[in-house]
Amino acid sequence: MEGGKTCCFTGHRPSRMPWGRDEGNSWCIACNVILAMEIDRAWKEGFRYFLSGMAMGGDLMWAEAVLACRKVHPDIVLEAVIPCRTQTDGWPEKEIQRYRKILDAIDPVHQILVQEHYDRGCMLRRDRYMVQQSQRIIAVYDGKSRGGTKYTLEYALSRGLDAVIIDPHTLEVR
Repeated sequence: MEGGKTCCFTGHRPSRMPWGRDEGNSWCIACNVILAMEIDRAWKEGFRYFLSGMAMGGDLMWAEAVLACRKVHPDIVLEAVIPCRTQTDGWPEKEIQRYRKILDAIDPVHQILVQEHYDRGCMLRRDRYMVQQSQRIIAVYDGKSRGGTKYTLEYALSRGLDAVIIDPHTLEVR
């Protein structure tokens, strides 16, 4: 990616967030403010590309925060890294509409389809792609949950990425 550094994101699904699906919750709102501040700080440090895996929960929050920051910094590029065409199968309609609205705001050239069909490894391949393209990772991670967020963060750290970790329970940034 030319013209700037790249930052990817990983974060929990709604079931692992303390606010669940209630994004009007004050903790969620505060987390969104922190995400916006971290995006702005990254922009000031030369980051122009921001990658989202487009999963429910943290990924969609992140993508929306990047799009909001793009209003202030029009040279920001949001790239949607889509693990497979059927990613939204089984999602609530409200989340599907949110997903589509984000994609509508992104140039199709920045919508990366990792593979056509779902299989057990497609999410992992998406996460590895994002880390391999990036110099920084921002994670909304509670420090204890297992799963894709933990794996992606550990993979990023093993590759030497700069990491910003936001604990969704305390909103501590480290």
